[in-house]
Amino acid sequence: MAEPRWQRRADERPREICAAALDVFAEKGFAAAKLDEIARRAGVSKGTLYLYFKDKADLFRAVVRDAIAPNVEALTSALSSLDAPFAEIVRMFLCGFAEREAKLPVGAVAKIVIGESRNFPELARVWHDEVASKAIGALAGFVHAAQERGEVRPGDPRLYALSLMGPMVLGALWRATLVPAGAQPLDLHALALQHAETVLRGLLVERQA
Repeated sequence: MAEPRWQRRADERPREICAAALDVFAEKGFAAAKLDEIARRAGVSKGTLYLYFKDKADLFRAVVRDAIAPNVEALTSALSSLDAPFAEIVRMFLCGFAEREAKLPVGAVAKIVIGESRNFPELARVWHDEVASKAIGALAGFVHAAQERGEVRPGDPRLYALSLMGPMVLGALWRATLVPAGAQPLDLHALALQHAETVLRGLLVERQA
């Protein structure tokens, strides 16, 4: 027998609530986001929301874990399976970040973490554990492997990874914070392409002719 429609619908509710919460968090910030509004946008009662999430921090954790982190993992996993030169991996990683930021409010969520982590340190822990440390760790792994192959200059792989991601994160924050206030729009994909070529000149070992 097919499952009752209401039962299948209940299985989808956490995902729908997370999607609504992501929108509200991106628009309002963490402190100003109201569970009533999140529930309304998700099409559920506030009581139903509490069936799945114990509080707003738990909901933010689920948003990062289920909406943001899988995109980071998908990107790094895809690149890990490639037998490609380091330069190509860097170009694909940075452009992949730009593509995902265009679809998900990564910059807006990062802005929340930066702006409200003093009052809500749990937000920073979640972002570090689920997103930042995984992205930097994956990049550092690519750098280390390239160093072993003789493609990349000696140096701390983690610091190189931070150098690679720094301008991209700044670009995402610029779009989320300053563009709405009237700053000049930023093409994150163009930034990815230009930054990749600039930083690779410093990272790659020069080959003798």
